[in-house]
Amino acid sequence: MASLDPLARLDFMAAVTSAMAGDGVSVVLSSHVLVELERVADYLILLSRGSVQVAGEADDLLACHRVLTGPAAEADWYAGRPGVVYARRDGARAHLLIRTSASAGPVPPGWQAHPVSLEDLVLAYLREPGAASLPGPAPAGHAEPTEVAK
Repeated sequence: MASLDPLARLDFMAAVTSAMAGDGVSVVLSSHVLVELERVADYLILLSRGSVQVAGEADDLLACHRVLTGPAAEADWYAGRPGVVYARRDGARAHLLIRTSASAGPVPPGWQAHPVSLEDLVLAYLREPGAASLPGPAPAGHAEPTEVAK
């Protein structure tokens, strides 16, 4: 779809979504244009280095991840913790994409939680090829950064 002009891409996506809704057909889209996938994807499979790295209902994946923003000086302490997918620093601030659970505790003092977009989620996992998010609960023993007392 990336090689289509914007109007043709819009018309194509309208035809696809109409077929999905009207005929109940399933559609598999493969794209590097993440913003387009975010609008129509019900289920996401992210392939990296020939393996499935992330798979699940798009809404569930977004619900079980969030971005924590806080002091860059504390980022190293959190960055190596289980559940942290990706950490980046932006001057004095750090941004951690974390996998959360329903029992995730409060956000650590000095940190703020933000929802994650599909694009942020995919890019974070692609930057960390060893990280994986597959259907089902997080692996046993993987405490979330928000559950760990500092």
